Amino acid sequence: MKRLAVVVCAIMLFSAAPAKADDAVRTVLDQYLAQAGPGVAVHYRAGTLSAGTAKIHEQRALSSLDHFRIGSQTKTFTAVVVLQLVDEGRVELDAPISRYLPGVVTGNYNGDVITVRQLLQHTSGMVNYVRDARANPDGTYTLAELVRSAMDEPAQSAPGAAQHYSNVGFLVLGMLIERLTGKQAGDAITERIISPLGLTRTKFPAPGNRALPAPFLPGYLGGRLGPIFFWTEVTTAIELSFWSTAGAMSSTLDDLQRFYRALINGQVVSPAALAEMKQTWGQSGTYGLALVKLPLTCGGVAWGHNGALPTGHHSFTLVTEDGRFASVVTNTNRMDSKPSSFDVADKALCTN
Repeated sequence: MKRLAVVVCAIMLFSAAPAKADDAVRTVLDQYLAQAGPGVAVHYRAGTLSAGTAKIHEQRALSSLDHFRIGSQTKTFTAVVVLQLVDEGRVELDAPISRYLPGVVTGNYNGDVITVRQLLQHTSGMVNYVRDARANPDGTYTLAELVRSAMDEPAQSAPGAAQHYSNVGFLVLGMLIERLTGKQAGDAITERIISPLGLTRTKFPAPGNRALPAPFLPGYLGGRLGPIFFWTEVTTAIELSFWSTAGAMSSTLDDLQRFYRALINGQVVSPAALAEMKQTWGQSGTYGLALVKLPLTCGGVAWGHNGALPTGHHSFTLVTEDGRFASVVTNTNRMDSKPSSFDVADKALCTN
């Protein structure tokens, strides 16, 4: 990776919004901006609200059509393909992964015990991150090498004993998709989800392709010291094949809400498969099969997923069964702010 210059600048904050934007959403969005990146936006039924700037040194509002890396929202796309394979009778959720990928889950893990369901719901016990995979000569990575390199890492827990987030588990699921479809995982996701739903601004990048289509939202790492921003642009700083089916995709605020609404409306998997995705695990009752269930402050629940990547992007998309939606993005990857991206989405959903 080439050396990145640190940009130190003070940016005047600004806002662009539809005339009838809800003041309560604007208030929490502005509060979120103080904890997030150079810019933030929420796209919901009232329109798109933006605060801050999409690009440092400029005064540019974030748009619902700006492309950005969606990070772990990729996992929901991956899970949908797996559930489609379940619908087709080619996968059983409670079958051991070794039935489909013999000799792949080995070392510190037992592929005869870990099930497809456990990989989807993060209860496999597998390690979270790949640490020492060998890159190809061109700097790209294969799913097989990413998974192989993680098999000597210590388990987070025994299979089925606890819920521990695992990016590696979703790389294994990428291998499952490739084995059963005979296609690259990204091609399978494109052919089965992106193209049928007309998500023309959603892409699974080819290995080595780090560019975002225009218009795009630059991503930054850094922080704030009073009114001064310290930002380093990292939009194209990482090789996306390293994240693959766990987090490599790009999309827009509008395409993401369309995807999740189609999913919750039963347009991409069968009712039985959707019920499996919505079956949450454990006492918290939050995470299903790559689908998050969160209670809203106004009552009811919303479904979706969040995502962050070292490309300097963090996003969250939530939808309700009655058609409301809220897609949130900021151009840094900080996830622990207060108010959070969920607080913004919750306010947008509750004022629709």
